[in-house]
Amino acid sequence: MRKILMTITAVMLSGVVSGCAGPLEAAEKGKGYYSLAPDKYGVVLKAPNGRTVFRYMTKKPEKTNLAANSVCCFHPLNTPSGVRITDLAPGDHHHHRGVFLAWHTMAFREKADFSSFGATGPPYGWNISRADFWGWGEFAPTQGRVIKNRKVDLVKADAQKAEVEIQNDWVVKDKTMMTETTSATVRRQDGAYIIDLDYKLKPMAELTLNHSAFGGFCVRARNDGETYYATAEGKVKLADPHYSAPELNWPAKKWYDYTIKLDNGQTIGVGTIDHPDNPRATWHNPRYVWMVNPCIVAGDPIRVDKGKTLRLRYRLVVHDGPTPVELLNRLSSRW
Repeated sequence: MRKILMTITAVMLSGVVSGCAGPLEAAEKGKGYYSLAPDKYGVVLKAPNGRTVFRYMTKKPEKTNLAANSVCCFHPLNTPSGVRITDLAPGDHHHHRGVFLAWHTMAFREKADFSSFGATGPPYGWNISRADFWGWGEFAPTQGRVIKNRKVDLVKADAQKAEVEIQNDWVVKDKTMMTETTSATVRRQDGAYIIDLDYKLKPMAELTLNHSAFGGFCVRARNDGETYYATAEGKVKLADPHYSAPELNWPAKKWYDYTIKLDNGQTIGVGTIDHPDNPRATWHNPRYVWMVNPCIVAGDPIRVDKGKTLRLRYRLVVHDGPTPVELLNRLSSRW
C-alpha cells in the first residue's frame, strides 16, 4: 500500500474531510485508486473505476422528509454496478437513514451536586439525561439530541482498499455525552463490495442502552421491488418481528441478507455479518420496514461505564444478483 502523499482538507458546513492517497496525479484525477472528496451533503468515496461506493452524509438536504435531528449515515450505498441499495427518509419511517447507528431509548447518568442543599440535602443522587438519537421520539426525548460530525478522514487508499475514519459527537442540549470513532474499510471481492465497520463509542457519563426490540446498527434498504431475507439455510420464512415484543426478533445468526428484485428486473442486495465479539444480538428484520437490524439490547439492557469503550463491528457485503451464500459464509467465518 502506498503512503499518503497528499492531504486535501475541506471545511464544510458540518464536519471536516481530509485525505487522499497515492501519487499526486492519481489523487487529483481519481485514476486507479479509491478517492474521497466532499460534496454538498457530506463526503463521497469513489472506487478506482470512478463509481461511487457511498456518501457519508453529514448535512441534511435543504428539502427532505428526514425527521431525525441526526443525519450521520452512509447514503447512498451502491452496489458495484452503481445501483443504490439504501433509502433515506422513506414514506413509512421518515427518521430512517441509509446505514446508521443509533438507539431510541438510552440514558446517561451523572452524579448530582447537592452541596447547596445544606445539612438535610440528599446523601447522593443522579442527573439523568434520556436520549433518542434514532429519531422516533416515543420512548425518550429527541429535542436537543443530535449526532454531530467533527471530521471524516481518508486514512489509507490504494487500488485495492480504502480506509475512512469518521469522528462524531453525540450531543444532549449542547453537551457532548458520547464520542464516536468509526472506521470504514472498503474493498472489492468476488464481485461485491466488502465494507468493514468498526464503531468505538465512549460515553462521558455512565450509559445505559435500554431493553428494546430494535435499535443500534441498521441498514435501511429501498423497497421498490420484490424482496426477501436469507440466511445460510435459505430464504427466511419466520413471522415478522414487532417493536413491542423483543422475543419475536429473529434468532441470532452470523449473517442475514436482504435482496430485492427491482421493478426494472435487476437484482441487488446487502448482507450484514455480525462480529462474534459483539454483544449477542437477535435480529429485528420486519419485512414491512425493509431494514436489517442486529439488536444487542433485545435480550437485556447494556451498561457502559464512563470513559469505557463500547466496540461494535459489522461487515456489509453489497452485491449485485441473488444472495451470495458461499461468499457470506466465508466472510463470516474469519475477520
